This record gives sequence, structure tokens and C-alpha cells, in this order.
Amino acid sequence: MAHDIGWVAQGQGGEPESSDSMRAFGGFVQGLREHAGLSREEFGALVHLSRHSVESIELGRRLADQRFVDLAEEALGNTGALRRAFRHMARQPGFAAWFRMWARLERQAVSLDTYECRLVPGLMQPEPYVREVFENAVPPLTDEELAAQVAARMERQQLLRERPNTSFSFIIEESILRRDLGGPAVTRCLLDRMLECAGRRNVALQIMPLERKQHASLAGPLQLLETPDGRRFAYAEGHMNGWLITEPKDVVVLSQRYARLRSQALTPEDSVGLLERLRGAL
Repeated sequence: MAHDIGWVAQGQGGEPESSDSMRAFGGFVQGLREHAGLSREEFGALVHLSRHSVESIELGRRLADQRFVDLAEEALGNTGALRRAFRHMARQPGFAAWFRMWARLERQAVSLDTYECRLVPGLMQPEPYVREVFENAVPPLTDEELAAQVAARMERQQLLRERPNTSFSFIIEESILRRDLGGPAVTRCLLDRMLECAGRRNVALQIMPLERKQHASLAGPLQLLETPDGRRFAYAEGHMNGWLITEPKDVVVLSQRYARLRSQALTPEDSVGLLERLRGAL
């Protein structure tokens, strides 16, 4: 049975978006398949994909996942070449399509864990805070670009409302709450929104206090999710790039870091108490 999950990168207007890395990996897959004497349909049956999906991977329009790589290796002789090529592709910076891939995975996740040390996570940002975030973009956005970014951010927040059976965990640095981005009015709105989110049965919100002698995620922000079939993925990003992390052993390490971070942060109850005290002081 095919296991297609729709990881087709979409550009503006729904047109396929690709990258040199995706096209290079796809061409490598095609070369190995043809060398093995397999048609796309025959190969698809071996890797549990449709002929169309195989074609999309080979043309660089669809991002392969770890399951595809494992099945393709088995079908093509277990040389290890595809696994090495896939790991190289997964480490390429500036892969603009990957956050869209991550956003697609978010919509089917049964659990989503987020640690942030820069800003309140996008899923919890009220509109005034969202506007301040994009108002601070460098170089500046045009009015049209800013409006589009705000609309996209608010649209993504439907996840919290539409997926009551998904478990959401957030760990946020206390310093973010004390930054006062946009001034007291924006901060009040932000704290109200966070308290609202923390009141949901499927949301666990924890604050990492300023004074803590241990910290398990000094390497930066981190997101983890699990799909209904038990697969786990991670996502990390910097100033100009982002990485969708699919290698199981890497995801395990990042999951361990997140678990340790949860034990170091304030409990959800104490975190709500801190939010309420900050709100009352404004």
C-alpha cells in the first residue's frame, strides 16, 4: 500500500517549488532505478509509492522521507549510497521549502513540542504581537508583505482550535516575556493569549526561569512532532536557514534534550502563576 503523505513543496500560486538539493537527490534516485532496470511503476510498488510520487521525487518536486530511503535502499541493492546522499541533502542550509513541509506535518501530528528562546511561538502569538514581530523585520517589509505574513501566521494558529486531540507542549524562556516587545499594551495582550492557551486541556505551557543553573537546550530553539503512525521528526532554524530533521537517531537525541528541558522548567501550574503575576504588574 502506498504511504504518500503529500510532501510536495508548493511555491506561490500552488506551483511546485524545488531546490538544487532536491533535484540532485531525485536525479540520483532515477539513475539508480534505471540502472536496476526498474520502471517507475515497478519501483513504486517496492517503495510503497505511486508511479506519480516516484516521478515527483525524481524530478525534485517532492521531499523524500526516511522511510522512502530505507525501502529504496532495499530495492536497489543496499549499497548505502542513497542513505549517504539523503543525509547530505538533509544538512543543506537555506532549504526554503522545508518549513512548508513541517507545516504539513503539523497538521497531522498527534503531538507537537516547541522550545523557544527568541519569541513566543507563532501558535500562541496574538495579532498585535505578530505585527510587532514583522514590523521589526530587517530589511523592512512592504505593507503588502507585512499583511500577508500576519495573515499567514494567524491562519496557522487554527491548529490549536481545530486539533483538540493533539497534545501541544510549549517551553518558553522567561526573558521573552520580560522583553516588552511593542510596549505594555502588546505585552498585556500577549500574556492574555498565553493564559488562554494554557487553559486548554491539550496544552502544557512551561516557562524556563531566568535563574536556573542547568539548561538542556543551549543550542537554540527546537520543535518535535509525532505522526499518527508513530514517526517522529524535528525542526530547527537559524537566521537564514531551517532544517527538517528526519534521521531517527538525531530525533532521539533532540527528544532527550526536550525531555530534560521539561524537567528543568517551571511546572505548568507555576508557569501560569508567573504569567498571572506578570500580567498583574502591567
